[in-house]
Amino acid sequence: QVQLVESGGGLVQAGGSLRLSCAASGRTFSNYDMGWFRQAPGKEREFVAAVRWIGGWTYYADSAKGRFTISRDNAKNTLYLQMNSLIPEDTAVYYCAAKPQSPRVLTAADYAYWGQGTQVTVSS
Repeated sequence: QVQLVESGGGLVQAGGSLRLSCAASGRTFSNYDMGWFRQAPGKEREFVAAVRWIGGWTYYADSAKGRFTISRDNAKNTLYLQMNSLIPEDTAVYYCAAKPQSPRVLTAADYAYWGQGTQVTVSS
């Protein structure tokens, strides 16, 4: 099993940047796909970005393209999400997620392991 702990959230003005981290314990990231999801009040959990174990292929929601970058440091068992040019619509609780390798990476229900989330608030 994998235990995930997010950090790096906070309050930032529109146009600012944050870097979220997700530290894993227990099993390593080996052979796991990793993703970032977010959930705003009253809304469903939304895909943000993902990175595959094989080849490090990355995927982004349209809302994140050009602004967010997902990366992983396998030696440190840590996942990152660099967020630039933040806008108020990015306000949400951001969750790190992991799953054994499988064809889909964009659907929250496919991920078996989740962190507790970190709050990101972007003021206008």
